[in-house]
Amino acid sequence: MYIGVLQFSMAIPHAESLKDKRSVVRSLKDRLRRSFNISIAETEDLDDWNVATFGAVTVGNDPTILNSALDKIVDALEDWRDARLEDHLIEVLHPR
Repeated sequence: MYIGVLQFSMAIPHAESLKDKRSVVRSLKDRLRRSFNISIAETEDLDDWNVATFGAVTVGNDPTILNSALDKIVDALEDWRDARLEDHLIEVLHPR
């Protein structure tokens, strides 16, 4: 079993309140869950209006396929219209 982990930060330049940020975050999480069958949560910067940091995970038996799936998520994030991908880190773990 392999675990694919994606940590990423999104800039939300048009948010003027936490309510605006929550709307963008909810939309992003819902769409990624539906499109890529991942588990995702906002993990940091909870009180910052213009930045959201996330962790996303997926599980599989082939690290190459997991890495490819996470790369596709990054590609989708780069094209996101309501936020801008600032930084990301992909790791594929093999727990024993």
